Amino acid sequence: MTRYLDIGPLDDIPREGARVVKTAMGCVAVFRTATDAVFALDDRCPHKGGPLSEGIVHGTSVTCPLHAWVFDMGTGTAQGADEGQVATYDVRVEGGRVLLDTSRLLRERAA
Repeated sequence: MTRYLDIGPLDDIPREGARVVKTAMGCVAVFRTATDAVFALDDRCPHKGGPLSEGIVHGTSVTCPLHAWVFDMGTGTAQGADEGQVATYDVRVEGGRVLLDTSRLLRERAA
């Protein structure tokens, strides 16, 4: 069963910015692009643990603020010569509210 957590209004996330959702499994960065697309990723770069929520959003990518690794926010895959993956989460907007799918977070907690 899919469960969504209402994390607030879309307008609370700045365009080309992010907000952090703290969970028992760690922090999730929720991003908003210039075109109002919304993505959710683990808020930890696999390279050196940089906070992706503090990175630069450009198009559908985010650049880690520590060492400039770039991640595709749709897949979580590192771009260019870098290799790595960040977990992604299903997120959607309904009625102007951002909803985060918590099923993956709950599965990881039960494992």
